[in-house]
Amino acid sequence: MARGKHKATEHHLTAAEHHGEAAKHHHLAAVHHEAGEHEEAKEHAKKAHEHSTQAHEHSTRAHEASHSS
Repeated sequence: MARGKHKATEHHLTAAEHHGEAAKHHHLAAVHHEAGEHEEAKEHAKKAHEHSTQAHEHSTRAHEASHSS
């Protein structure tokens, strides 16, 4: 496998992991918000945003790697 394709796969997998974590934290934020636990909701929303940002970065790297080979 070409090096660029291998790196693209790694970045896709990492992006998928971050998307999963973001989804989990979005769900937890909603649960805490519904329960009136706004500080907990805010913390989970922050974590969701961080994971979403990481997912975007790895998706961009995957795209770049797949076009570099």
